[in-house]
Amino acid sequence: MTHSDIFPLATRAEEHPDAFARAFNTFDPDVLDRVYEPDAVFVPRPGEGVTGPDRHRANAGFLASRVPIRVTPRHTYVAGDVALLIVDWVIDGSAADGRHVHYEGTATDVARRGADGYWRYVIDNPFGLNDVAP
Repeated sequence: MTHSDIFPLATRAEEHPDAFARAFNTFDPDVLDRVYEPDAVFVPRPGEGVTGPDRHRANAGFLASRVPIRVTPRHTYVAGDVALLIVDWVIDGSAADGRHVHYEGTATDVARRGADGYWRYVIDNPFGLNDVAP
């Protein structure tokens, strides 16, 4: 069984935000990590980029509330195997511990199509148009 049998990645750049949301909404950081290239950068707070195990931990922190994300792609610009994705997103609801969670932003992300034809993040900057993270 391949990763695409377990969790389908995007074969078109404009589908990548939805693949990300499906992975996020599993609340499994290992599944979410599949939408990233191995050396991809995640920006959990403006000015702070993390990779590798730090990226995995930072994403796990967002997943811990177990509140689903909703994404609305705004723009997709593709140049060959590289894409700039502008995506509005919201995480809003009751966390597993009962507290209300609300995060939102407009991501400015860079994705690349791999040799296998699937798109993955190179840079995931969820607060791309925001000065501060919650």
